[in-house]
Amino acid sequence: MVNSASSKLLPLVEPLRQGLWFIGMSAWIFGITDRSIAAFSDGHLTASELVQLSIASLVALGWYFLKPNRK
Repeated sequence: MVNSASSKLLPLVEPLRQGLWFIGMSAWIFGITDRSIAAFSDGHLTASELVQLSIASLVALGWYFLKPNRK
């Protein structure tokens, strides 16, 4: 009974995973763009702004590598 229930849910889970990944990737791109505009708006880049941009970029890169595979 458990296998039949999970096999019915499997087609619904894959689009959900891809949708969540897409929303997350869009949010990271927006966040990096926002941080970049804020960092360069005053004309110079401070160490804390550089750290924020670096961390946001690394986490976004990690999120990119978590992309669900289509089967």
